[in-house]
Amino acid sequence: MVKHENLTLSDAAVELGLVLKARGMMLTMAESCTGGLVAEAITGVAGSSAWFDRGFVTYSNAAKTGMLGVPAQTIAQFGAVSEQTAAAMASGALQNSIAHIAGSITGIAGPDGGSAEKPVGTVCFAWAGMNLPVTTSTHYFHGDRRAIRQQAAIFMMAGLIERLNTVV
Repeated sequence: MVKHENLTLSDAAVELGLVLKARGMMLTMAESCTGGLVAEAITGVAGSSAWFDRGFVTYSNAAKTGMLGVPAQTIAQFGAVSEQTAAAMASGALQNSIAHIAGSITGIAGPDGGSAEKPVGTVCFAWAGMNLPVTTSTHYFHGDRRAIRQQAAIFMMAGLIERLNTVV
């Protein structure tokens, strides 16, 4: 795994861009709790239009279903913050773009909204690609809202880099 603990948002975006560009691949993102933070970091890199197609900020459940085609039943059964919803978000972003790989993030950044089952800091991720199976992960971050969102964005980009480095 790419060591994400020492990465900054901008460093992660630069590294991700180098890997995508070397592979001739385009990325799309679907973000909920990070509100476009990954897309903002990526578009802060000069030349990112060569490897970043688009970002979807789907904060509400209606946006997840309307823009990405996440089944309402998936959200009702598993919750907006679930690996199942994250997987559907990544798949939907891929289908609604010209990208080769997609990432999605959905979580609870706080300070409210947590529960015993899904405390503040719970973030679900998914990665999907043309030559990659959909993979998901749930991670628990600590800190205030800003820190949780930033850690989630870096974790996503590190995960993309790791997956891209495994593609032959």
